[in-house]
Amino acid sequence: MKREFIKDDNEETNNRLVELLKAIPVRDLIARAIEARDMAYCPYSEYAVGAALLTKDGKTYLGCNIENAAYGPTNCAERTAIFKAVSEGERHFKAIAITGSPKGRKIDQFAFPCGVCRQVMMEFCNPETFIVIVAKSETDYKVYALKELIPEGFGPENLKG
Repeated sequence: MKREFIKDDNEETNNRLVELLKAIPVRDLIARAIEARDMAYCPYSEYAVGAALLTKDGKTYLGCNIENAAYGPTNCAERTAIFKAVSEGERHFKAIAITGSPKGRKIDQFAFPCGVCRQVMMEFCNPETFIVIVAKSETDYKVYALKELIPEGFGPENLKG
């Protein structure tokens, strides 16, 4: 595992993430994201993405990117997994693993969530404790807390009085 920080290499943040990771089946989650990637519908970009979302009670929801000729209706893998889980009543999440690269090619790059997906994660996930795993394989991956990927993010807490 590679541990990289967006802003600073903060020991407290690193220790907190190490503790959070102990409760996450990282390799299994990555394997499920790779499995989901195989289901991607991406005839336009030819870029296949898979995501595996882990709930607080241990369920996993898979998602893949689903493209559309009009582009705007396209849905990312991360949002597909989150929307699938939310539509089935889930509201509490621990982590998401994401894999992606050009279709038909070995996964040789890290696929980070887009800004819209990060914002959707902010809606349903605690930015302090939700873990985002971007992976090339079950042994080559990077781990971030959501707040590192969307610093000063806007979420439901901002709307409370």
